[in-house]
Amino acid sequence: MRSSRRNNEISYFDFVGIFKHASFFQERAAFNYLEDGKSIGLLGTGANYDEFLSLLTDDARIYGYIRVECGDEMSRRAKFAFITWIGSAVSALKKAKVSTDKAFVKQICNNFSVEIFESDITQLQEDKLVTEITKAGGANYGTGVRD
Repeated sequence: MRSSRRNNEISYFDFVGIFKHASFFQERAAFNYLEDGKSIGLLGTGANYDEFLSLLTDDARIYGYIRVECGDEMSRRAKFAFITWIGSAVSALKKAKVSTDKAFVKQICNNFSVEIFESDITQLQEDKLVTEITKAGGANYGTGVRD
């Protein structure tokens, strides 16, 4: 990722700015490889998880940073998941590049409770993601009822 602003390429400082302004970030951010195949850019942000899932195609390499509200009825907190998606039709060389580039993306998206590496869309359903994040959060002492 470079600091220039070609196409939808995003710099480190732009990326950090997304997370400082939560209303812009909303619930998710997705990053993909640009046309040159070397640079990573912001694919989109939004609040709809199903919209994020629609980006995960068989020929795509996508990094996702997903915000989930969890906790019990007395204490709600935001937790994050870092998702690496490699579609089944991605070549071996491009798959290998993801492993090295992921380290750079993780330097920026460094605050997450769960890291998921997946190529099967059924394993990324929202209820499964929330369950994984809740498990990673530790004890949940809620009674299930809020007064």
